[in-house]
Amino acid sequence: MECATVREESCCAGPSRAPAKIDTKPQEAKTPQAELMSQWADTIKKVIFIVGGAVIVFAAACNSLTWHLQSFWGASGDFWNRQWMKVYHLFGGNLFMLEVVGTQMVTFVFYWLFNAFFLFVDITGKPAFILKYKIQDDQNTPVPWPKLRKALQTVLFNQFFVNIPFAVFLYVMMQLRGCNISADLPTFKWVLVELGVFLIFEEIGFYYFHRLLHHPRMYKHFHKKHHEWTAPIGVTAIYAHPLEHVLANMLPPVIGPLLMGSHVAVLWVWFLIVEASAIVAHCGYHLPLLPSPEAHDFHHLKFTNCYGTLGILDRLHGTDNLFRESKNYPRHILLLGLVPLSQTFPDDPKQKRKDLEGKKAD
Repeated sequence: MECATVREESCCAGPSRAPAKIDTKPQEAKTPQAELMSQWADTIKKVIFIVGGAVIVFAAACNSLTWHLQSFWGASGDFWNRQWMKVYHLFGGNLFMLEVVGTQMVTFVFYWLFNAFFLFVDITGKPAFILKYKIQDDQNTPVPWPKLRKALQTVLFNQFFVNIPFAVFLYVMMQLRGCNISADLPTFKWVLVELGVFLIFEEIGFYYFHRLLHHPRMYKHFHKKHHEWTAPIGVTAIYAHPLEHVLANMLPPVIGPLLMGSHVAVLWVWFLIVEASAIVAHCGYHLPLLPSPEAHDFHHLKFTNCYGTLGILDRLHGTDNLFRESKNYPRHILLLGLVPLSQTFPDDPKQKRKDLEGKKAD
């Protein structure tokens, strides 16, 4: 290095200069307070980026996309209102039937229709090209039938014996709140606003209830069942102890609608979004154009990271440190091409071998 050697000077250049001193003192480690401040700064930046980006996109959409969609929403003589009226009259205008039976029918059918594709792939291994998008490519190929049968039984139990009583409870709460169940649908812009509020409260509720379930006294009795699947599949989204199913899967999504006094049709749309998100997060495949399931898949693999849905509170509390240091983190993006991200960001062979040995030991 030039700074570490004595450069010879010519006689006409005057006396030689002493070499620059190198500071060999090791850099002082950050204090816990400094690390906490740095973590808070990173979190605030991320929140500002997400919220600011959302505001900008929403403001732009209000002047462009939503204008067209709002026109579509009310096109053909209030088309969507007419469709809602058909549903409304199908249940005889009975509010209990709409909120309880209607909600269960919509969510039950959607859950199994959406999961049908992933179940087919997990059981048959076809179409084969889908397998290259598998996150843990050495797991569930194919899914063991006894394990799958147990999962199916638990999911059906939760849907019939937990979801329905909870729907009755939600009906009572919506009545007390004065939620809208009329024939008039809200505007498209207002639906977008409500969905934004729902997202925020679901992130808060799910993160803290989920972390509570990882407390040693709770985990052993309630949450361990869900973590039997270290490599989850789509149908295991609600494979859980009934108490966990209520706390983590059902309460967080209804906080926002109750606060906003939402229309039951908006509630249905929101529940379908939540179900789709949960199924994708557990499906085990990072497919093109679908939200990344890398974070929650990593949670099932390591148990102690990635408790939330959006990742904001994980960053705030430092519960994504292992994830950020792993190869899964750069893959945690929306895949817009056909090349699997496991090929774009390949695993370290040594680390992969170490993980395999750890799984065998377990």
